[in-house]
Amino acid sequence: MSAVDKIKNKAEELLGQGKEAAGNATDNDRLAAEGQADQTSANTKQAGEKVKDIFK
Repeated sequence: MSAVDKIKNKAEELLGQGKEAAGNATDNDRLAAEGQADQTSANTKQAGEKVKDIFK
C-alpha cells in the first residue's frame, strides 16, 4: 500500500466521520448516511490494500 493511497483512504474516512457528525448534529439523516457510506468505502479500500500487501 503506497503512502499516497493510505493518505487518500484516511482522508476519505475522516471526511465521512465529519459528514456523519454534521448530519447527526443537524438531524439530517441523509448526510449522516452518506458519511457512514464514505467511511465504509474507505475501510473497504484499506482492507483491500492490506490484502494486496500480504501477497507481495
